[in-house]
Amino acid sequence: MISKTTIDQVYETARVEEVIGDFVQLKKSGSNFKGLSPFTDERTPSFMVSPVKQIWKDFSSGKGGNVVAFLMEHEHFTYPEAIKYLAKKYNIEIEETEQTDEQKEQANERESMYLVSEYAQKYFSNTLWETEPGKAIGLTYFKERGFTDETIKKFGLGYSLDEWEAFTKAAQKEGYQLEFLEKTGLTIVKEQAGGETRKFDRFKGRVMFPIHSMSGRVLGFGGRILINDKKAAKYLNSPESEIYHKSKVLYGIYFAKQAIAKEDNCYLVEGYTDVIQMYQRGVENVVSSSGTALTPEQIRLINRLTKNITVLFDGDAAGLRASLRGIDLILEQGMNVKICTFPEGEDPDSFSKNNTYEDLILYLEENTKDFIQFKTSLLAEEAANDPIKRADTIRDIVNSISKIPDRIKKEVYIQECAKIMQISEEVLYNTLAQIDKKQVADTNKRLKQEQKAFEVVKNEPVEKVDVQYQLERKIIEMLLLYGNSKQEFEDLVLKENDEGELVLEPEIVEARVFEKVFLDLQEDEIELSNKQFRDIYYKLIEDLNEKEDFTINSFLSKLDQEMIPEVSSILMEDEQYELHDWERKDIYPKEKGLGVAQLVGETILSLRCNLIKNRIQKLQERTQDNNGDNSEVLEEIVNYLQLNKLLNAKLNRVLS
Repeated sequence: MISKTTIDQVYETARVEEVIGDFVQLKKSGSNFKGLSPFTDERTPSFMVSPVKQIWKDFSSGKGGNVVAFLMEHEHFTYPEAIKYLAKKYNIEIEETEQTDEQKEQANERESMYLVSEYAQKYFSNTLWETEPGKAIGLTYFKERGFTDETIKKFGLGYSLDEWEAFTKAAQKEGYQLEFLEKTGLTIVKEQAGGETRKFDRFKGRVMFPIHSMSGRVLGFGGRILINDKKAAKYLNSPESEIYHKSKVLYGIYFAKQAIAKEDNCYLVEGYTDVIQMYQRGVENVVSSSGTALTPEQIRLINRLTKNITVLFDGDAAGLRASLRGIDLILEQGMNVKICTFPEGEDPDSFSKNNTYEDLILYLEENTKDFIQFKTSLLAEEAANDPIKRADTIRDIVNSISKIPDRIKKEVYIQECAKIMQISEEVLYNTLAQIDKKQVADTNKRLKQEQKAFEVVKNEPVEKVDVQYQLERKIIEMLLLYGNSKQEFEDLVLKENDEGELVLEPEIVEARVFEKVFLDLQEDEIELSNKQFRDIYYKLIEDLNEKEDFTINSFLSKLDQEMIPEVSSILMEDEQYELHDWERKDIYPKEKGLGVAQLVGETILSLRCNLIKNRIQKLQERTQDNNGDNSEVLEEIVNYLQLNKLLNAKLNRVLS
């Protein structure tokens, strides 16, 4: 268990915009920050972060909350893990008791797999540094690659002993279950004849490269064999699992994310050692797709941090033309892509190892080409003096341009292509139009096929607005934003005038917003009907009553995690359409904090009116069900109608 002191310190220290900024590229938008949703595939930013309220809201997925809620949603952390992550980030010492074997067993499946993977990383690293085979084989290999001790430790590199069950036995001895060792792929379990099971280490005799998530959790491993064995793969990756999906992971993203955002560019290489060597040389904004074909999910991972990708190819890359498909994929995602190839016989690893930081940077700057220049030069060489190949090359380039969603960029690239390939822009525009037309036709055809798969559904009646729900939600919002604010309220007292008519007379009272709301609801014996709002309401009243320095951040830190998304939705909904920088245009929108007393009064009045309306409806139903004397019920209805008329008049509403 983590102590309350540590949790309080974490909440007081952690800044939501700093933490989320490690995962999502945020841009200033008025008093808030905006970025692309990390939970959905969107092109227009709808993810908002409020530094003032210390909360975030993703309008595309509906998710929201505080800094801890983000880590739990995005990284699938448990609550204690999110607190530990923040404590580590902000150098806060954690006070906690040791986790027992029973607590380890109680952790859910996903968490158990994370625990196993993290243990494995420490085990392989310890084997590398502390055992004779580790030092003689694994450490020697890494040193020969030119990696320093600091780099080896930073990337958590390790060694798996060349023994059948060394790791599995050590893990089981520490209390880690075989079930999760198998599910992470670290241990292979095979059924033998006679019902016996045989278990052995997947990465036997390999140097180990841990693969981290964006937040630094160990998801899986890459292992390289060091002996010449034609039957064994040179590189072996962890299999797909609940925590490791190779198509959604980039090697080195955890170490590169801050540099990518800072440099506003990401270098994309092929292998683990390419990443490590470039990072060690000082180019830290580098990641790898780890030998797999580039996927849209991997591109979107980079897209959260920057719009710019530079793909680095080996000088003698045999599959260079095949790799161009990845470039089209990057363009489809609306990214800017450049390409740089190294001299023949060199790759990012060897070039970084054999050159200084200054030489490496200079080479990248001088040899990086825009994708269209690169593609035209590469394909033009192949086409040479063959007119048919030349035509195919041009069509190939225009096809790539068609993938770009931005129309202005398309036009710029068409002009560039026309200049390089010495062909008229008109011909290229016509070709582009043909490709676009075909894509539209294919899309329409697919949509028609999908529509046939569904039955035509009749239009459903428009759902009525739940007035009670909206008013209760507004009460929670007022308490959160203005709960401690002192205001002058106009109280309405029901009196009889000289003519014997009931009238509402105003009285001015000074009170804090939460006191006014609480007393008004208590006086009318009103209880919020929505259970979640009711729970939040009582917690708010209690917190506001106890603390004069009430803050949303401290309140959220004590709130149950399932309530936090609702609170963040209430607080951030108006921010989605926030007006900012309008003063420059001599337009001065009314500040939200003005007219609080009026807002509180009107909300309470509206709630009373809605409850009276519901009461009248129930009384009317009683008169229909009751065949006897309805005089008392009718008199009660008349009284309620009269009160309803008075309240609505105060709200400037005309009743039919």
